[in-house]
Amino acid sequence: MSQAVVSPSPPRPPVRIGRLSIGALGILALALGTLQTVVDPALPLLQRELGVSSGEGALVSNAVLITGAAVAPVAGKLGDRYGGKRVLVRLMAVVSAGGLLAALAPNLPVLLLGQVLQGAMVGALPLSFILVRKHLPAGESQLGMGVVMALFTGGGMVGTLTAGPIAEGLSWHWMFALPTIAIIAMTLAVARLMPHDPPIESEYRFDWPGVVLLSGTLLAFMLGLVRVTGEDGLPPLAIGALAVVVAALATGWVVVERRAASPMVDLRMLAKPAMWHACMLTIVITTSFGMVSFLLPQLFGVAGDGYGFGADTTDIGLFLLPGAIAGAVSDSVGGITARRFGLRAVVIVGAVVTAATMLALVSLHTAEWQLVLAKALAAMAAGAGTTALLTSAAGAVETKDTGIATSVLVVTRVVGIALGVQIAAAILDAGAAPTTGLPAESAFVTGFAVAGLVAALSVLVVRITKKEAQA
Repeated sequence: MSQAVVSPSPPRPPVRIGRLSIGALGILALALGTLQTVVDPALPLLQRELGVSSGEGALVSNAVLITGAAVAPVAGKLGDRYGGKRVLVRLMAVVSAGGLLAALAPNLPVLLLGQVLQGAMVGALPLSFILVRKHLPAGESQLGMGVVMALFTGGGMVGTLTAGPIAEGLSWHWMFALPTIAIIAMTLAVARLMPHDPPIESEYRFDWPGVVLLSGTLLAFMLGLVRVTGEDGLPPLAIGALAVVVAALATGWVVVERRAASPMVDLRMLAKPAMWHACMLTIVITTSFGMVSFLLPQLFGVAGDGYGFGADTTDIGLFLLPGAIAGAVSDSVGGITARRFGLRAVVIVGAVVTAATMLALVSLHTAEWQLVLAKALAAMAAGAGTTALLTSAAGAVETKDTGIATSVLVVTRVVGIALGVQIAAAILDAGAAPTTGLPAESAFVTGFAVAGLVAALSVLVVRITKKEAQA
């Protein structure tokens, strides 16, 4: 008697999500962006309240950035393997604990611990991209990713604008508490509204050695970047030792990934032109934008001899608001714009706009509107370019690799902005007057010129990658 062959049932199509689910993800991103940036404008207040030095205050500001760079790729890989919703909800529990801890912190060590836990929020971006790509058609998923990125960017400005009034009207504890309450509420909404994305079955164990080595590499690099360019700096011997540690960890990670049966990051995926071209362009674009983001608020705030505007924290936030809106809008449409006009066109136009704007600022920086317009143009160009690169790279890899691919670009974006900020700070420090400690006008001019030249490098990178693609 012949046996009937039972064919496996076809995989179920993904459940499509509606506007409420996308809205919950977007508001969650907005709250996360707000929590990430409330520290920066309130640093002087925190230093006075807690009795800490400027160096310790900088550590509070950088803690989220440092841990976020290490957590993002791990979160993305876990989301690819075990499901974006499952990992996102658990990650938000960690962020919420950090926000509540910071809100109740009686001293600097507790506040630092809260900031370290909050650093996990950077992993929410690749996890959100996983959910959007799995549950939306290709065209709509690009728009969904842009909306999430735009609201995260917009949340950063909300934090900058509201931190001062909240801290002064209530207390600095509430500037952590209010965004955290919103994060908890939106996490519950996402858990209820968002359909589950099933985990990917694999016969191989999770690549924990790769996780540890990659996280260690990023953590050592970010700590080194902050310490080397910080107020006190590091002696040459310590810088060399740090470079050796980073190189050793990176080499060990590559060796482990090449031998792993199921690596954390498939090196063949990183070798795809769409991925490493996107990484190269993202680092150049965000380095230039990081310089702009640091230089303009400094020029607004400085009261130099014949230059500067002496603006306070609230005024600076208002001056930067148009740029934040422009950046959020360009983030939301970056992927669609690239599909309509082509990725290279978006990157080249953005590079030309940023370079021309910065070179114009070399001679035109005597009125507030000039700086406001410059920030808006630079934010629009950077937002459209980086989001276009991210959505393009996400579409070039398999769905199961969406989380790790986008997290690599999110980390690249974080590193680029941090690098730009530190370069700009070094330029201003080098041009500071020994008597007052204020940077000279020529230091700002040099910073604008360097930012423009870095932006112009994007055009060269596009030409190089185009020739390689045609070869």
